[in-house]
Amino acid sequence: MFDTLSDRLASTFKSLRGKGRLSEQDIDAAAREIRIALLEADVALPVVRAFIKNVKERAMGAEVSKALNPSQQVLKIVNDELVGILGGETRRLRFAKTPPTVIMLAGLQGAGKTTLAGKLGLWLKGQGHTPLLVACDLQRPNAVNQLSIVAERAGVGFYGPQPGNGVGDPVQVAKDSIEYARTKMHDIVIVDTAGRLGIDTELMQQAADIRDAVSPDEVLFVVDAMIGQDAVNTAEAFRDGVGFDGVVLSKLDGDARGGAALSIAHVTGKQIMFASNGEKLEDFDAFHPDRMAGRILDMGDMLTLIEQAEKTFSQAEAEKMAAKLAKGPKEFTLDDFLAQMEQVRKMGSISKLLGMLPGMGQIKEQINNIDERDVDRTAAIIKSMTPAERQDPTIINGSRRARIAKGSGVEVSAVKNLVERFFEARKMMSRMAQGGGMPGMPGIPGMGGGPGRQKKQIKQAKGKRKSGNPMKRKAEEAAAAARREQAQQGVEPGAAGSPFGLPAGQGSQEFELPDEFKKFMK
Repeated sequence: MFDTLSDRLASTFKSLRGKGRLSEQDIDAAAREIRIALLEADVALPVVRAFIKNVKERAMGAEVSKALNPSQQVLKIVNDELVGILGGETRRLRFAKTPPTVIMLAGLQGAGKTTLAGKLGLWLKGQGHTPLLVACDLQRPNAVNQLSIVAERAGVGFYGPQPGNGVGDPVQVAKDSIEYARTKMHDIVIVDTAGRLGIDTELMQQAADIRDAVSPDEVLFVVDAMIGQDAVNTAEAFRDGVGFDGVVLSKLDGDARGGAALSIAHVTGKQIMFASNGEKLEDFDAFHPDRMAGRILDMGDMLTLIEQAEKTFSQAEAEKMAAKLAKGPKEFTLDDFLAQMEQVRKMGSISKLLGMLPGMGQIKEQINNIDERDVDRTAAIIKSMTPAERQDPTIINGSRRARIAKGSGVEVSAVKNLVERFFEARKMMSRMAQGGGMPGMPGIPGMGGGPGRQKKQIKQAKGKRKSGNPMKRKAEEAAAAARREQAQQGVEPGAAGSPFGLPAGQGSQEFELPDEFKKFMK
């Protein structure tokens, strides 16, 4: 959604790099480019004006003029201001002191409230709660049935006593759902209300009546992130007519310009609390303004990536795999490779995961062209192998490759390439597990393959240097000749009772201390 904005901002900061000091003209030119980028992203004009004013004031202040790297300081200012217009700090749900906590969803028809109710229910279930979805949208055809299916897929409770399709009283359903939740031990009630194609008095009055009937702890306004500045106008109308406590962005994975996300929190004064960024029920999470600003500025979102990994990967399994790799590359089999690949796939789209890494905006086209089906093809090839072949891929010969290719529906060359890539990946992973660092890169200091080890190897390759002092060099040559003579006689230096490395026959028992030291040995 923010690709165009990210590209424009990146080119703006690129023009500032390499300048030891920024003039007023440089700052004005950068501010002009940022203004154009925001307007093209369909950000509301009042938000753009406030944003540019703050950036220019701070950029012309002491924090940039005295900075060692002014361009990076301007980038930091823009990042701070982006976090500000996105809502500042992350806003958490308020829970009732006495359950159930009531959350009411409001918004226009088509904003995705019903699906989002299931996503929110699944998210809260993952937090240890027992949500109940309540069907109060009795106007839209099949809305009640749709919510029941969504609730079943999410594995949460459902309450829909009225058939809907224009039949039933939504206010009474909302009232009755509170007692039903207490009886069935649900600690959270999520009320899905009706929407309309436009803002009208009937919609506002019905939403207000439901709000008064259940006294919700949170009223969340669901807005389609793809409708641009219209989202801001709708949000202001709902704020004045019904009132809401927070905003939920749906369809954040769309290809629109993202103006709603950058405008709505600043204009309404209500923070964005959640964001939906996909079609699956799992594509939903709390909204973090600082992380979103980092994505827009191509600084990555490592915290979200780590959180997703922690949800998907088992700590015990990770330790077990690390121990396997530390033993040697042959311990890691194609079964392990398949298991790891499936775990990564559970985290979501490969393109989305790569997009969370810093600097990935530079290879955005390559990331967008990644074929997600390649993972499925690789899994099919591995699953077409026998257990013995997965355990020891070295036994896969020409006839076995032909059989595997036929069983997985790919070319023989694809099987060969997979096995070769597996061997290379196994070597690299084993080396990293043993502290050897990445191939062609210096290792971690204090571990194998580190700079200390490399320096030692370089010194050994160069050999021992000769002293520039003639007397010292002569002594060194004599000592080397004595060692060579001992080696020819089969005597190792330091052998036969020689703790000081002296030749045989010159051990400690024949060593005489000087007279001035003998008194200390009595």
